[in-house]
Amino acid sequence: MATSKAKQTRGDLVYERLRGDILGGRYLPGDRLKFGALAADCDVSMSVLREALTRLSLEGLVTNEANVGYAVTEISVPRLRELTDARLELEGLVFGRAIGDGDLAWESSVVAAHHQMVGTRYLTGDEPVRVTDDWARAHAAFHRALLEGCANKKLLQLANGLRDEAELYRRWSQPLGQEKNRDLDGEHRRIMELALARDALGAVSALREHISHTTELLVASDIAVDGAVAT
Repeated sequence: MATSKAKQTRGDLVYERLRGDILGGRYLPGDRLKFGALAADCDVSMSVLREALTRLSLEGLVTNEANVGYAVTEISVPRLRELTDARLELEGLVFGRAIGDGDLAWESSVVAAHHQMVGTRYLTGDEPVRVTDDWARAHAAFHRALLEGCANKKLLQLANGLRDEAELYRRWSQPLGQEKNRDLDGEHRRIMELALARDALGAVSALREHISHTTELLVASDIAVDGAVAT
């Protein structure tokens, strides 16, 4: 039992490391993830590495093709639009259920996650300017907190998986939120306040607008050209 627990802990560490490397830019969209090199680099067995890559595949951050192996998911405008369409339907459904199912503890977690996000530095101070890892984590935690009230954990898992996949696009785009006529903090605050007021219709509408707006800004930026990351 102790060995199994230690192995699981090691698998979690490798998963977190590879996820951070992908979102941090060490591995680029489309890069092959070779088992031998990764196992040596992470100093783990093939089984532990396969476990981590399987988890990343379920999140949409890597792909696995027969006779090719694992690779970082390529990003493109058509993929983003398809992903956004799925998120609007599923995330909206789960958020609406969270507002109906959520209790006082859920409300408190939403408020706490929002407070953490607004108090976290948004952009890096070096070049190229990117969203800080701390803010990205706080932002993800806030959106997860919004959905956590949903009693159907299968729906919740699927919705969070789509959000994880969308993170790859946000990390590879130009920083968003400082565009003219956009108040990113205000969008998040409005979603939270409507949720706490138990206005499911208004809150879901605000979340859908928030997701759609971000997608259109990403499409208008330099996320991808013909399926490849733009320079």
